[in-house]
Amino acid sequence: MTNRPFGPDVLELDCAHEADRIGAVIRDKILRRFKKKGLVLGFSGGVDSSVVGALAVRALGKERVFGLLMPEHDSSLETLPLSQLIVEHLGIQTEHEDISAILEATRCYRRRDDAIRTVIPEYGPDWKSKIVLPGVLDGDQYRLFSVVAQSPAGEIIETRLTFEAYLGIVAATNFKQRTRKMLEYYHADRLNYAVAGTPNLLEYDQGFFVKLGDGAADIKPIAHLYKTQVYAMARYLELPETICSRPPTTDTYSLPQSQEEFYFSLPYDKMDLVLYGKNKGYTAAEIAAGMGLKTEQIERVLRDIEAKRRVAQYLHSPPVLLEDPPSTEEKALLQCAG
Repeated sequence: MTNRPFGPDVLELDCAHEADRIGAVIRDKILRRFKKKGLVLGFSGGVDSSVVGALAVRALGKERVFGLLMPEHDSSLETLPLSQLIVEHLGIQTEHEDISAILEATRCYRRRDDAIRTVIPEYGPDWKSKIVLPGVLDGDQYRLFSVVAQSPAGEIIETRLTFEAYLGIVAATNFKQRTRKMLEYYHADRLNYAVAGTPNLLEYDQGFFVKLGDGAADIKPIAHLYKTQVYAMARYLELPETICSRPPTTDTYSLPQSQEEFYFSLPYDKMDLVLYGKNKGYTAAEIAAGMGLKTEQIERVLRDIEAKRRVAQYLHSPPVLLEDPPSTEEKALLQCAG
C-alpha cells in the first residue's frame, strides 16, 4: 500500500531537471565511454524520435546529431513531411533513405501478402491492410488478432487470423524496422557515431519493438519515461505543435493504425497509469479508483501487462553464452600474466 493518492498527477515530470540529467548521460556515454563523435537516429515524425533528437541536440550540439528519414511504400503521407519538419526545426544534417526498394528485394511485401491470402484468398497487391487486437477492458475472453483488409473498390473485410498467418505477417513487416536499423548503423559507422534508440518506457517494458530492429541501439535516452512524460518533454523542449499533438501510430501497415488497436489495447495515457501503478505497488482497487474504472477492468489490464512482459523477456535477452566472458578485471589479470 502506498501513501500518495493515485491519479493522473503521479506522472508529472520535472522536465527541466530530467532534460539536464539525460543530456549529462548522453555526453558521458557517447563522448567519453564509447569515444564516438555524435549520434545517429531515425525520425518517424512521431513524438518519441522527435524528443530523442531534441535531447541529443541539447546535449551534443546540432553538428553532432545526424538524422535519417526512412519512409517506405506503406508509410503514412504525413510521415515524411513531419520528419522533415522536426529535422529542420532542430537544424541537423539529414539524409532521406526511401527503403521501399530494399523491402521489395527482400520480398517483404510479397511475404506479407502471401500470409494474408491464407485467410483472405482474394487479397492482392493493390489492397491495403492492418492487423488489430480487441480491447482489454471489456471482457476476459481470449484476445486474438484479426486482419482488416480494404479492396481497391473500398470494400472492408475483417477476418480472424490463424496463428501461422499472424506470425507470417509480423515476420514480414519486421523487415522494415531491421532495414532502418541497418541503415542507421551504416551511417553511424561512416561517421564514427553511436546509434540512439527511441522507445519510451511503455514500449520498452511491454516489448513493443522488433528484436535487432528498432530494439537495437547504443543508448535509449527515454526508455525510462512514460509516453505521457514524453509528450510533456516535447512541449518543454518547444517542439512544433503538430509533433506535440500527434497521436501515437505504428506507421507499419498500409491502413492507418493506432498503437492501441495493434498492441496495447488501451489508450497510452491509461496504459501509462496502470503500468505506473503496478510498478509503484498500488493495488488494482487503488488504480481503478484513481482512473474512474472498475477494479476487474484494471485486473484484466494488469494480467495483460504480465503476459506481455513474459513475451518481452526474449526480446530483451542478449545472446546466450555457454560461459560468461571474462570481466574487465579478469582481462587485465590475463594481460599481466601474459
